[in-house]
Amino acid sequence: MIDPLPRRHLKQGWTLLLLFLSLGILLEAMHGFKLGWYLDVSNETRRLMWRLAHAHGVLLALVHIAFGLTVNQIGPSLASGSRWTKRASRALTIASLLLPGGFLLGGVIVHEADPWIGILLVPLGALALFFAVASVAFGIPKS
Repeated sequence: MIDPLPRRHLKQGWTLLLLFLSLGILLEAMHGFKLGWYLDVSNETRRLMWRLAHAHGVLLALVHIAFGLTVNQIGPSLASGSRWTKRASRALTIASLLLPGGFLLGGVIVHEADPWIGILLVPLGALALFFAVASVAFGIPKS
C-alpha cells in the first residue's frame, strides 16, 4: 500500500508530465505550421522562454515521480511523517509551480528582447528545487 504523500507526488508527477508534454506538442505544432508570432526573429525570447518552461516542467514531473517512488521505497525512515520529507514535498511542489510558471509567464509579454516580469519567479523556483533535493539527499539514511 502506498502512503498518501508518495501517492500525491506520483499523481502530481504524471499529471505534470501530461501537461508539459502537451505543451511540447503545442510548441512543435506552432513550429510546424510556421506561425510568425512564434517563429519570427522578434519572438526569439518568447520561443526560448516557452521551451525552457516545457523542459523544466517535464524535468520536475520526473522528479516528482522519483520522489514518490523514493519515499515509498525507503519506508519508515523517510516516511511522510518525517520532517525532511514534509519539507522536501512542500519545496518540490513550490518549485513545480514557480520554475516552469516563471518561464511561461516570461514569454507571454516580450518587450524587445526582455522577458516579462514573471521571469522573476524562476530563481525562487530554483531555490525551492535545490532545497527539495538537498532535503531528500540528507534525509535518506546511510544504512
